[in-house]
Amino acid sequence: MKLTVVGGGSTYTPELIDGFARLRDVLPITELVLTDPATDRLDLIGPLSRRIFARLGHPGRITTTTDLDAAVDGADAVLLQLRVGGQAARLQDETWPLDCGCVGQETTGAGGLAKALRTVPVVLDIAERVRRTNPDAWIIDFTNPVGIVTRALLQAGHRALGLCNVAIGLQRKFAALLGAAPADVHLGHVGLNHLTWETAVRLGGPDGEDVLPRLLADHGDTIAADLRLPRPVLTRLGVIPSYYLRYFYAHDEVVEEARTKPSRAAEVAAMEKELLSLYADPALDRKPALLARRGGAFYSEAAVDLAAALLRGAGSEHQVVNTLNNGTLPFLPDDAVVEVPATITAEGARPLPVAPVDPLFAGLMANVTAYEDLALKAALHGGRDRVFRALLAHPLVGQYAYADRLTDDLIAHNREHLTWA
Repeated sequence: MKLTVVGGGSTYTPELIDGFARLRDVLPITELVLTDPATDRLDLIGPLSRRIFARLGHPGRITTTTDLDAAVDGADAVLLQLRVGGQAARLQDETWPLDCGCVGQETTGAGGLAKALRTVPVVLDIAERVRRTNPDAWIIDFTNPVGIVTRALLQAGHRALGLCNVAIGLQRKFAALLGAAPADVHLGHVGLNHLTWETAVRLGGPDGEDVLPRLLADHGDTIAADLRLPRPVLTRLGVIPSYYLRYFYAHDEVVEEARTKPSRAAEVAAMEKELLSLYADPALDRKPALLARRGGAFYSEAAVDLAAALLRGAGSEHQVVNTLNNGTLPFLPDDAVVEVPATITAEGARPLPVAPVDPLFAGLMANVTAYEDLALKAALHGGRDRVFRALLAHPLVGQYAYADRLTDDLIAHNREHLTWA
């Protein structure tokens, strides 16, 4: 079994390698290819990855290359984890929207749109190369904004699913709070990528007892602190939102914080510099503890689980993925990409039935879905007017004067990545 990681030079990669090594019986990879245009990073992460495999007794072969076509040739699955423009572009995404009093963030709002415009054309080019060499290969997208990128892939007819670590992170957190095994915790996870709510937490199976009320009653303070939302907000909602909902539920507070504190992009850039220094140590043969602060917790477990189910009928039967709506949420178009639990087989994802969604959440989902549709049109076809329309539709922008200014700022900061600008 050959698996290719596009963006293999990411500092995330040792987390992925660790999961592949530990879970080799679930996903028995014989060849793993790390591809990236950054040879300096591959020269550090390739040897570290081989040392991790060796320490954990994985017999598979790890190779590195800057040749994308060679890397994906014959791959059974291709995992996408790239960042077009690197951390420098992320820093811009988190900065210039603040001048309009709007959230600066890498996956939502104006910054998220900028990332989508940079990313979608690159991902589609990669996917076409995969299709030319192996049309049956699965593409697993971990590249943000996952919902828009996955929608672009599916719209172009690729065999693709989107993956995010929010659901598995919450599953593990809730399991620890409940004193249960993670496999026994099943989430009523519903929404769009980075716009989700846990409407149920069931023990023992998808039809098991819903312990969400008990979880909120016994551990509401802990959960609220993790989400950085007031406990009474969770009580009134009656559900557990993902931490990305703070950008919507506490917009002005988030903007004020961002104006007075170092950006997450700056923190990550400093962390990456330290991580790369650690990776250069020829004695290092495990993922360093610092990597846990980089983000992407449990990413490797989610990736292995999904790839195993798609490629060999192993892994968990039910997993949270990003896939076509196709009537799952009746208030959204069929071609929207939703993030919900699904049955995973070699044929792909079949979403499980979802209970009726509270209008409080459905309304925001519908609004952001409309934005994502406009954002994808802008990413595919370019043009200032398309960018403006997407920004005007986004609930974190929503005013024509802001949309006008943010359009000009977005283009100015991303001109090198926009072929039409």
